[in-house]
Amino acid sequence: MADTVFGITYNGGVIIAADQSNGRSILTYQKNLDKIAKLTDYSMMGVSGANSDLVQFTQYVSKNINLYEISNEGTKLSTHAQANFARGELATAIRKGPYQVNVLIGGYDAGKQGAPGSVSLYYLDYFGALHKVKYGAQGYAQYFCASIFDREYKENLTEEEAIKILGKCILEMKTRFMLSQPNFIMKKVDKDGVSVLSFGEDPADT
Repeated sequence: MADTVFGITYNGGVIIAADQSNGRSILTYQKNLDKIAKLTDYSMMGVSGANSDLVQFTQYVSKNINLYEISNEGTKLSTHAQANFARGELATAIRKGPYQVNVLIGGYDAGKQGAPGSVSLYYLDYFGALHKVKYGAQGYAQYFCASIFDREYKENLTEEEAIKILGKCILEMKTRFMLSQPNFIMKKVDKDGVSVLSFGEDPADT
């Protein structure tokens, strides 16, 4: 898939970045698409795939997570549970009408009884294969950025160090990838929730 999505964990949070281009065949439709969907206040999903499936799948997952919370007296699903729910839906859809999406799910889970919170990042492909990772990429970015992650990643990264690594990945894609991806959006999730770090063009400006 020609979309670019990458994510990385750091000490206290997760950052996911994605290109903002929306195109099909030889046409580019827009350059300000937001491919990182907010699932809950403390989780998000970066999606590589067809725009129709991107919208349908992210909304389906987020609304079902909200429905679960409402139906179970405010019980919140952990990031692990959200990732496994998404995995189950993709696996089920394979034999019905497959979603053409590859996903990175990042989230922050508050600790219990005063314990420190934890962060997690999950790699999920359209076959329903799920893995917990410290960093990852979807789309053609996997071929360009795996070596950057291998070389640069270390335990207990700071937020600034994680942003710098993703910046190197973005530069690599802009330099080496044959398709033009001029704009990227970057979001983080930590103890304060999901927030936007930067974007090339404002997604709200449609």
